Amino acid sequence: MSQDLVLNAFGLTDVGRSRASNEDVVLVRPDLDLYAVADGAGGHRSGEVASALAARSLENYFGATVRRTHEQPEFDAFGIPFGARRLSAAILKSNRDVIEIAKSSPEHKGMGTTVVAACFSPRSGLMHVGHAGDSRCYRLRGGHLEQLTQDHSLLTDVLEQRPELDDAVLERLPKNVVTRALGLEPRLRISLRSYAVVAGDRYLLCSDGLSGPVPAAELAVALAERSNAESVARDLVRRANEAGGRDNITALVVDCTHGPETKSVPPPSPGSAAMTRGAEAAADPELLILGIEELESLDAHSASDDLLKALEGLLGRRS
Repeated sequence: MSQDLVLNAFGLTDVGRSRASNEDVVLVRPDLDLYAVADGAGGHRSGEVASALAARSLENYFGATVRRTHEQPEFDAFGIPFGARRLSAAILKSNRDVIEIAKSSPEHKGMGTTVVAACFSPRSGLMHVGHAGDSRCYRLRGGHLEQLTQDHSLLTDVLEQRPELDDAVLERLPKNVVTRALGLEPRLRISLRSYAVVAGDRYLLCSDGLSGPVPAAELAVALAERSNAESVARDLVRRANEAGGRDNITALVVDCTHGPETKSVPPPSPGSAAMTRGAEAAADPELLILGIEELESLDAHSASDDLLKALEGLLGRRS
């Protein structure tokens, strides 16, 4: 990476104390500025196939597009970072690969995997994070821990549409149901965000085998330790095992040891394509509402809609 941004990272995965095999995969590729965690699921050990395939597909895509990153501007005509679009394309390619293998082999039918991936752009000093499922990314900055991703889970989806439900009803919802994952359907929606990286930042990518049993307050304490990334990752895995180790555990810690001292992101230069596009958009109406016919032509569909409809009667009776 550039001299202005120096990262040190270490990833560790552990089978835990209850599972016979490890379906988590950790990916650490500093040469590609790419880091990821995948948590597989499926019978006949196919979960570990899905997670391994997703990780391999991610790194293959990034390896094949290295030259293109040097040819593209950092921001496109809409002001969107090229690195973010590259990460999204890589995850979508991984999804297609998982689906293809699942269809070609009966023993892998129904396999899937969550994924959380982060890549760093040296020219802009940005970190892009994309995810599907309940594997998470956290950032510790100035002693404050922040969760940068939001779980794609049944609980989250229900709260978005039925926030008035009583806690007793929510408590009865299954906790291990994800509504987005690689391998579920071809048209996967990726949640993607970009953040400015500053010196002293510490990032954690993890599976729910860590974030589930270890409370956020305890994660913050562990991440605040003045130790290197390897020591912190090992400590986090130890804490999850001591909390029961009921699932596979993965912790990937990325430290920014040298970088910008401010959180500001440089705006597009005057007269740039991004700046021009922004000026054009300012003249557009503030809100455009698609008609029913247009929605139907787009074939819009949320992966969680069917789940919520199926649960609507149950939740209605219990609320």
